[in-house]
Amino acid sequence: MIRGALLIAFAALLWATTSIVAKFLFAATDLQPLTLGLLRLVVALPFFWLLMKRELDQAAASTNGPRRLWPALAPRGLLVLAALGLFQAFYQGSYLIAVDMIGAGIATLISLCLPPVLVALLSAPLLGEKPRPVTLIALVAAIAGTAMLVASDIETAGALRLAGILMALLAAIVYTGFNMTSRYNSTGTPVFTTAFVCFLVAALLLLPVVWLSGGFAGLASLGLKDWLMVAYIGVVPTCVGYVCFFTGMKTTPATLSSIIVTLEPLFVALLAWLILGEILGVTGIAGAIILTLAVIVASASSRNASTGKE
Repeated sequence: MIRGALLIAFAALLWATTSIVAKFLFAATDLQPLTLGLLRLVVALPFFWLLMKRELDQAAASTNGPRRLWPALAPRGLLVLAALGLFQAFYQGSYLIAVDMIGAGIATLISLCLPPVLVALLSAPLLGEKPRPVTLIALVAAIAGTAMLVASDIETAGALRLAGILMALLAAIVYTGFNMTSRYNSTGTPVFTTAFVCFLVAALLLLPVVWLSGGFAGLASLGLKDWLMVAYIGVVPTCVGYVCFFTGMKTTPATLSSIIVTLEPLFVALLAWLILGEILGVTGIAGAIILTLAVIVASASSRNASTGKE
């Protein structure tokens, strides 16, 4: 279990580097956030196709069935995966736009810390899971922590900052929808098949948006170092990070996994401070701590509620 927990923590660290590298790209080139989101998916797709193909081959070998290049999905299963891809496309765009506008630290804390709390709250009306009092308290704490993060840099408030905060909130809402759809999904689709179809749908949705918005024009400003950073985002945090996470999940309890994953926003805040010079201040740090603790409590409460534990 220790090895699994370390793998999940390492995945969280790799994911945390995404926004840091993205911020460097946005500052040094004309690359647009939506374009980077598309490139990230395009780079990762061949890798996830190979993993999906291995899953399909293993399934065929176990059932003596024919080998496939594409999974045999029922209409309902395909619809669920398409919905996940839609959420993924919106999340990639809104999150990276928020990083570009307000920085990696605050954007990630808002985008990734609010969804687990919102999922725990929405599980009652949508999934029939009765909310526990501790979940409601965690929700209030999460809102308070988010407000403190927003207020931590209030002296620089303006239209651009407000837009960035709204984009981070949009990313949080979209990611909540992604999580809720994932929990609703009961098709039993293998992990990497789900990842490939989801990423493929997201890329197909982002492609016309980037094209019509003129996002490809910014590619001319990328040098070799910049393309290497794009490749890094597509390979290391996306491909290697997900493999580490799913490998660690095999031997790590779900509750512990959900808590370890909350390290990602803290890793981002730390890296943003060390590398980008982003400072949250006393109010922001307190808000980040409150928000993270709320996520841990809400995640543990939600997991216990779903398993019937007290």
